[in-house]
Amino acid sequence: MEKGRTNMTSVQVGKDDGHDGKGVAGLTGTATATAAETAGGPGADQGYHRSLGARQIQMIAIGGAIGTGLFLGAGKGISKAGPSLILAYAIAGVVIFFIMRALGELLMYRPVAGSFSEYAREFISPFAGYATGWTYWLFWVVTGMTEVTAAASYMTYWFDVPQWISALVFTIILYGANLISVKLFGELEFWFSMVKVTAIIGMILICLGILTLGFSDAGDTASVSLLWDDGGFFPKGIGGTLMTLQIVMFAFLAVELVGVTAGESKDPEKTLPKAINTVPWRIAVFYIGALIMILSVVSWTNFKPGVSPFVAAFDEMGLQTGAAIVNFVVLTAALSSCNSGMYSTGRMLRDLALNSQGPKFFTRLTKNGTPLIGTTFSAGLMMIGVWINYQWPGEAFNKIVSFATISGMWAWIMILVSQIRYRAKADRGELPQSTFKAPGAPYTSWFALAFIGMVIVLMGIDKDARISLYVAPFWALILGVSYLLLKRRNPQGAAFLKR
Repeated sequence: MEKGRTNMTSVQVGKDDGHDGKGVAGLTGTATATAAETAGGPGADQGYHRSLGARQIQMIAIGGAIGTGLFLGAGKGISKAGPSLILAYAIAGVVIFFIMRALGELLMYRPVAGSFSEYAREFISPFAGYATGWTYWLFWVVTGMTEVTAAASYMTYWFDVPQWISALVFTIILYGANLISVKLFGELEFWFSMVKVTAIIGMILICLGILTLGFSDAGDTASVSLLWDDGGFFPKGIGGTLMTLQIVMFAFLAVELVGVTAGESKDPEKTLPKAINTVPWRIAVFYIGALIMILSVVSWTNFKPGVSPFVAAFDEMGLQTGAAIVNFVVLTAALSSCNSGMYSTGRMLRDLALNSQGPKFFTRLTKNGTPLIGTTFSAGLMMIGVWINYQWPGEAFNKIVSFATISGMWAWIMILVSQIRYRAKADRGELPQSTFKAPGAPYTSWFALAFIGMVIVLMGIDKDARISLYVAPFWALILGVSYLLLKRRNPQGAAFLKR
């Protein structure tokens, strides 16, 4: 960020906060800019190394949209909605694109690490920033626990090794990689994403070959008509399709991770918009395209919850090596998600600490520009996942996982509300216009918010997903009480970017 733009942003925020030109904690315009830069506020470079290139940013963006939600979760969605799951992914994909363009507009206004909490803090309230930072951190800690355990379980396909040993090894390796440098994180995520992309494209080509050439055991029955022959396109009715939206939205969680990389991108003004604009074709190819191909080769009635549709499809085709290949891909997807968790949690903790909303020791960076203590603390908590899985396998662990959906959607809500408020200020001339405006905003952002609200209502109706709504109030209570304590002990930290 150019210093001139930082000063302008800080002064303009101060003009609108009701303090007659005073900004953070009542400082004057010039002092506001300095304080913000020092504390990690608006415009702060925050000491990170901008080491992530365009190639890595593109793959991080792609990988964020492809995870175990697709490789495993789609099986449950197919069993609930049949072929109409394709439509659910398409509609949700449009909403995700609206969210990402809203995020892109904010990123081009001010690209910083920990972007979600930064924007919530500036455009909504200090507490919103506080809650967003800690909630997104918890989201990735919980996700990391589940993914590293899932990766360990996939290893039992090849090796008779106790699950906790594999989980421990994976956690240590990914932890070490994230401490060495952000560039190494980017390289790992690049290759993890490359494996996932290659697998899906390969699956699409194989299915296309079966449909046109008729080889494999499924060759005689494979037909696009399978999309509507077995009970129609909506075999479980419109209601069944609606009830899969929570599964679909869970699959898209982490697509916003590209925003966390903003503070460490070499050329954010070019790489981030390009990555965000690829969202539509990524969803079209990797979700809609893959599901159309699979469901055209194998009837939706052959898929079951808890079983990867990719594995099931290979089994139906009689391709014996397929299961082993997909198992490797799902392992990669789990490690990719855990790797992303290691990366993002350290940044979110440091952002909170820089803004006096977390312990100051989380601000420390290594010589390579990585948040040492924040990443170490988060990795330590992820280790608990191994113990939880050992003590309470199955249902208890799955209930903990369900919190990930509602906490991830909270970040999306904050992005949308922040973008709506930023656009209003920019249109009034109080803030500089973004160079990457969201098309159709703020109407598209309001539509996305309404859609997320509908999904939350559907989660309350579904007994399997309702547990996440039970957990959310307890977390909100923890955040509320801790914030009140923060205000008492550190009023300046609680009032950071006070409007």
